[in-house]
Amino acid sequence: ATCPGSTPEAGWESNQGTYCSRRMHPCGTFSYHVGASGHPMTFLFNMQVETKLITVEHMSFLFLTLTHTPVSVAPQGDFPWDEKDFLHMVITLAGVSSVLLYFYFRESGREINWKDFVHRYLGRGLVDRLEVINKQYVRVTLVPGSYIWFNIGSVDTFERNLEMAHMELGMEPSHRATVVYSTGNDGSFLMSMLPTLLLSGFLLFTLRRGPMGGGMGGGRGGPFSMGESTAKMMKDSIDVKFKDVAGCEEAKLEILEFVNFLKNPQQYLDLGAKIPKGAVLSGPPGTGKTLLAKATAGEANVPFITVNGSEFLEMFVGVGPARVRDMFAMARKNAPCILFIDEIDAVGRKRGGGNFGGQSEQENTLNQLLVEMDGFNTATNVVVLAGTNRPDVLDPALMRPGRFDRQIYIGPPDIKGRASIFKVHLRPIKLDPNMDKDNLARKMAAATPGFTGADIANVCNEAALIAARYLGQSVNAKNFEQAIDRVIGGLEKKTQVLQPTEKKTVAYHEAGHAIVGWFLQHADPLLKVSIIPRGKGLGYAQYLPREQYLYSREQLFDRMCMMLGGRVAEQVFFGRITTGAQDDLKKVTQSAYAQVVQFGMSEKVGQVSFDLPRQGEMLIDKEVRELVDRAYDHTMQLIQDKKDLVEMVGKHLLEKEVLDKADMLELLGPRPFEEKSTYEEFVEGTGSFEEDTSLPQGLRDWNQERAGEGEETSPAQDKQQAM
Repeated sequence: ATCPGSTPEAGWESNQGTYCSRRMHPCGTFSYHVGASGHPMTFLFNMQVETKLITVEHMSFLFLTLTHTPVSVAPQGDFPWDEKDFLHMVITLAGVSSVLLYFYFRESGREINWKDFVHRYLGRGLVDRLEVINKQYVRVTLVPGSYIWFNIGSVDTFERNLEMAHMELGMEPSHRATVVYSTGNDGSFLMSMLPTLLLSGFLLFTLRRGPMGGGMGGGRGGPFSMGESTAKMMKDSIDVKFKDVAGCEEAKLEILEFVNFLKNPQQYLDLGAKIPKGAVLSGPPGTGKTLLAKATAGEANVPFITVNGSEFLEMFVGVGPARVRDMFAMARKNAPCILFIDEIDAVGRKRGGGNFGGQSEQENTLNQLLVEMDGFNTATNVVVLAGTNRPDVLDPALMRPGRFDRQIYIGPPDIKGRASIFKVHLRPIKLDPNMDKDNLARKMAAATPGFTGADIANVCNEAALIAARYLGQSVNAKNFEQAIDRVIGGLEKKTQVLQPTEKKTVAYHEAGHAIVGWFLQHADPLLKVSIIPRGKGLGYAQYLPREQYLYSREQLFDRMCMMLGGRVAEQVFFGRITTGAQDDLKKVTQSAYAQVVQFGMSEKVGQVSFDLPRQGEMLIDKEVRELVDRAYDHTMQLIQDKKDLVEMVGKHLLEKEVLDKADMLELLGPRPFEEKSTYEEFVEGTGSFEEDTSLPQGLRDWNQERAGEGEETSPAQDKQQAM
């Protein structure tokens, strides 16, 4: 493969034993020498005649040689796929590369015109053979072995012109080039089909691996397994326990009872009770519905199957019902078990309207879910739990007894529940050594009315982030106060520039809120007032609402006055009003309409409640306006009586920007009414700090198997047990 005087130009050798070197020859050719494991091969390239003497088989060997990897001896874990997947990938890449390299190196010759063909090649006797391909072009094989080509209009014209050229050149018939006709493929069809083939291959590969990421041999995810359920069996991967769930003790007891149903069914069957088939966990976002399900998976010694409601619907028709059937078949196979469907409103919405497109598929999936739940044998110990924050959109047939027998509402925690949740989330936090965790939990619970479990977790995390931002060695009480402000008001914007007149307006506006709330008996106690911009607001006042569920007319009226304090202060001190009271006016109007339309607190409208007030609408609007005007006049009188105090608080706000309750006590003295400001006063008469976690006698052994469970007992034994 070499000639005298050839010189090597470049070469390399891989760590897999493959090598490649290039050698330049004086004759104008160069050769590549490649090989692996003692199997060399030489490829010769002739640059003089512009011919690349290489075949598809050669390039396939070249690719496999250069990418050779001893898969069978590779250590476990070296590749992201298993050996079979890796081998399939190598073969696919080899095939695609072979096709691409074939078309790249397949040189169809240099294109010329008829005149050059006659004078430069035919007249000099360099033409060995003429091949008419597909009646479209002629491939001219030259004497040295290379070839050229040119297009023809038609075969008749080509034959006529060729005969005339032979006669003009005086060529004898015996010396004329041979003309043959053939039908061949120039590769254009394959090249046009290549994108389609690649796309089809990609789709097949994706379907083969499937949505679960497994191959055909994995049992899931093949092109014919789209109907298989995506439900997952939770075993030892959940580390959430019931001790990590706080603030929803009643719901926790309900879930414990469901687990006890499965572990000790005879306890209920002996009394003639039927095991409930399911329960819906509903409530606002962040109250712990999914967390409670995770704790159930972590505590229950029975199989726990979980699936998301959105995973039932796919782009293919019929996938949803098929997945529902497969999911319940899995549940029956692993009974007794718990099946949890998160965000069930994605598949359980009310039926109705036109059955078009995705809505029809969703209804078919819901129908299959209804059939599967209603088709359970009472002896099949499978409990279905579902979570949603939209119970109002669920289909009534899904919520009836016999399917979801119980609706468990998990609302925002009260002050005792918040204290318990804070204790849970304070466990991993590195607190200041001088701080007591229980006292901090009580203080934070009193300072975070209306917070859900997710909000409390966010507060604890934000406090740790703030401490880390300033390189603190531990998290202190100030960090928690800053975290609460961050969660309530948004990001602090100290760099936001306010004009002096705007800043003064904001200060007196917030001072008006603070003064009115301070001197009204039924207003909420003030915790903090600030004029530092946060989020979309330029200032805010934070209060401590009472933990109560019933409100009188006087309490609602004082709250309206407190919300109007900012607008009235602007009018009194500046003689003008601004847009800063937009949110206050919205809340005041909503409260006034609720008193008139829903609570029956208007003497003229009467003891009625309107969902959509149509009749008497003008009367309702008039009553609402009169109620707001009375609150405005009462607030105006209070601001004018306390004008000097409002001005004093406004000036201190301009100076310090933030005033807490201690500052207000120093400026105004104690409130003229009794108020509850500590945790102990808030929970007075409602029990101890710890929530009531005592279990009923029948649930105390919920996590233990009963001895002899499921065995038949004699009547005498039943009588003895009853005694």
